[in-house]
Amino acid sequence: MNAAPLSSPRLQRVLALLRDGRPHTTRDIVRRARVMAVNACVAELRVHGAVIHCRARRVNGARRYYYTMLKEPKDG
Repeated sequence: MNAAPLSSPRLQRVLALLRDGRPHTTRDIVRRARVMAVNACVAELRVHGAVIHCRARRVNGARRYYYTMLKEPKDG
């Protein structure tokens, strides 16, 4: 994968949101970090050493994905 630099404003917004260590839904990340491809941002942060857990849950019959950062990326 050709990941953006960690200094990318897009990755920095996602990183700032996930830093609290709490689970965030895809929709929450889209709205609060102003990004569209959440899974791509998470993959890029992982390339930089972040440990981010993704868990799918059914809520009212719909599948929702929750992302939780367990470890920050190197030089994050």
